Amino acid sequence: MTFIVRQISLKANGEEIVRSTNVEGDTLTIGRNAACDIHLPDLAVDPRHAQAVMRNGELFVESIGQQPFEVNGRSVTRRAIDLSRGAELTFGGHRINIERGDGGPTFTVRRVEAISDVAEEKDLGTVYTLKGLLPGKRMSAWIFAALVIVACLAWPIGAYLTHRDDEKRGGGYHGDEIWSSGDLTLAHKGLKDDCQACHVDAFVAVRDQACLTCHQDDAHSHITGLAANDATQRLVAARGEPGLFGQFERAVADGFNRPEGRCVECHIEHTGAGAMQDTPQKFCTDCHDGMKARLPDTKLPDASDFGTGHPEFRPALIVKPGNRTSEKPVLRRMALTADAHENNGLKFTHAEHMAKTGGVAQMVRRRPAEYDGRDAMECADCHRLDATKTRFAPVEMENDCQSCHALGLEMIDGTTRTLRHGEPELVAADLRAYFRSGNPPRPASLSGVARRAPGDGPAQATARDFARAVQFYPSRADGAVTRVFSKGGACFDCHTVTRDGPAITNGFNIVPASQNPRYFRKGWFTHDAHAKYECADCHVNALKSNDASRVLVPGIGGDGGCRSCHVGGTGNALIPVEHPVESDCAMCHSYHADDGPPFKATKPKTIASRATVR
Repeated sequence: MTFIVRQISLKANGEEIVRSTNVEGDTLTIGRNAACDIHLPDLAVDPRHAQAVMRNGELFVESIGQQPFEVNGRSVTRRAIDLSRGAELTFGGHRINIERGDGGPTFTVRRVEAISDVAEEKDLGTVYTLKGLLPGKRMSAWIFAALVIVACLAWPIGAYLTHRDDEKRGGGYHGDEIWSSGDLTLAHKGLKDDCQACHVDAFVAVRDQACLTCHQDDAHSHITGLAANDATQRLVAARGEPGLFGQFERAVADGFNRPEGRCVECHIEHTGAGAMQDTPQKFCTDCHDGMKARLPDTKLPDASDFGTGHPEFRPALIVKPGNRTSEKPVLRRMALTADAHENNGLKFTHAEHMAKTGGVAQMVRRRPAEYDGRDAMECADCHRLDATKTRFAPVEMENDCQSCHALGLEMIDGTTRTLRHGEPELVAADLRAYFRSGNPPRPASLSGVARRAPGDGPAQATARDFARAVQFYPSRADGAVTRVFSKGGACFDCHTVTRDGPAITNGFNIVPASQNPRYFRKGWFTHDAHAKYECADCHVNALKSNDASRVLVPGIGGDGGCRSCHVGGTGNALIPVEHPVESDCAMCHSYHADDGPPFKATKPKTIASRATVR
């Protein structure tokens, strides 16, 4: 069964608005409840007042409760309706005309008078509100618009102009603080009352010059060797063309005089009273992911994520040792391959010193007090962290080697006379002085108290031999000098010996030992953060290396490589990682690259729940 309900309302000019709906079913409910099929918002009408029901082809209207209604002017609680003649029902201030329609019984509903005396002849929308006490909507709109302009524009501008020339504002709330998006970070909290230090001109975006007022020394350009404007243009070109929405954003920014490449595009302020946020990886990959295609002349390989798209490391290796005067070792960045070597001037081998068998191990066992009763040497016996706990202090002969590799020449009254380390000319001079100042041991037969064979012949022969030994004793210095710099000598076993030295050393020279203080000059690495791991976990070839020139630093991948633990900034990795460490660009790299560590806020170290392998 279908009931047709037509709601009629009037416009202000008296024109009727008719809304027609179809209600399917055998029952049509009438009442103040919004769930009723015919909703009558009148307090004189019960929530569920009446219902219309079709029984055996005849329409009945009957009260659900005890409240009556009017049918053709008579108050009833139940009435059968003849659809051929129709009827007029009254519920409070509403009139419902019933008639036969083409699709079924038609109920035409209209309000014919004020909504009842019970509601004090007022619309339900205003009975329990302050609507009647407020100005009209249009007046209210104008008033609130004026308040917004005064509070959010006139007051802040007035506050800015009032304190524009003040070196520091006084206490209290200032009108232009309403424009602030949040508190300053800890790095700039001292500027809380000095807004004009950064916001120099009204309605002008913060310029780099405002930053450089304080950051002249630590805010050099990301691209060195170019003028500031050229560097900015190259940075913009490295990003590539933005998408459609990016072009719209750029157009809006240009319209408000906000140029590209400014400091504040990365260093975002007013983010809350905490540490400045670390640089998101996206700021780096916007340029470095696919940059080779946008800047064909760049020497930098593309990089998108440490776990999945990062080039192999290129450590700075010693290609030419320095000398003992002023020349420093020559370093060159080279690809880190399995056979990477550097020229450090040493013949030291890790395998021999770390072995649990052999001469070194025997010496360690003979000195239990010095080596804590161990069977072999450990890395920490020679390698010690420097004061920063970032890198290792240089290995020194006197502190780290000499206890085993002694350079003693002679013992005088309990004091050992040693050769000079690191100065070949003085080594040769000491040897020559030693042989010049002494004589060979005098034979006992010439002492005058020892027993000797009868006759003067034996004594004379011994005297002649002794005189010859005294005469030629200083010439043995040349042989001693040659032996110390030759195979089997004290210097030859550990150092690279060349034949371009002075005459005093018989032409021998020592290539100075050059120790590489920092292999990764373009990235940051600290040993202190890895203190809980064994050295061999990363330096996997150290225990078996028999070549002092072999580079033992780990690469990005492979056995002991960084990717064994470090996944990308998004948790992705090329290999399964048991305990993944999230590693975005800012962990190792700094935009303003220098010798210090990059800025990296404290973050959770492991993200095992997020790590994925692809």
